[in-house]
Amino acid sequence: MRPLAVALLLAAAPSAAQASAWTQPRGQGQVIIKWEDMRAERGFDPSGSLADLPGDRSDRTVGMFAEYGLTERLTVQFKGDWQDGRDVFVDYEGRGPLELGLTWQAYRDEKTAVSLYAGYADAGEGRNAGYAAPGEGRGDWEVRASVGRNLQGVGGPWAPDRSFIELQTARRMRTDLPDETRLDLTLGGHFGRDWMVLSQAFGGMTDDDGARWLSVETSVVRRFGDWSVQAGWREAVAGRETPQSRGWVLAVWRRF
Repeated sequence: MRPLAVALLLAAAPSAAQASAWTQPRGQGQVIIKWEDMRAERGFDPSGSLADLPGDRSDRTVGMFAEYGLTERLTVQFKGDWQDGRDVFVDYEGRGPLELGLTWQAYRDEKTAVSLYAGYADAGEGRNAGYAAPGEGRGDWEVRASVGRNLQGVGGPWAPDRSFIELQTARRMRTDLPDETRLDLTLGGHFGRDWMVLSQAFGGMTDDDGARWLSVETSVVRRFGDWSVQAGWREAVAGRETPQSRGWVLAVWRRF
């Protein structure tokens, strides 16, 4: 079981892209503080089948995502987090990569938006028990294309007033690890001014024909003026050489 556990640990961790197809207006922005608590007792082996891990695994993350509109078509973005991961082989705690990038609004009309992103992530720093910590010893480049479309409500007392769909595809070039391709899909529905429901899927794979992952997340967002609170559940539903992680996701948004 040890080879499986080590492969699962070293596999690229699935993460959600937070940039949007819609850039921020000039002089406006937002900050999102997000807490994730993921647990796993089983993992997907190299064939994609589920197998018990030799011990429980936990991954906790507190992250920040910030973006600000430099112009009507150019938004600067920053991402960073603090990671805490443990299983029978590794005890890791430390800062994850810090990423800075720019999103350009390539196209936008009343319903559709297309954007292009490029960013650089500095290596993380942390303490670990004999293995490379996530993000340690490398710098990553990422390019991403996003397309989103606003949709009309479908009507009815329990249906959203407004909805949208967004698709993101990203390519991450890594210094010391295999490059990655990621694909994220988001469906959102607005219920009045203050409520929103999000259904999301996050998938990806590495170039070495190793790790693959697909996680789904459902969350509810409640708005309080310039503030919003988000609560949801994320779960890995398929993959290869990656944990079957699941857990709560909580976030606080602040627009300015």
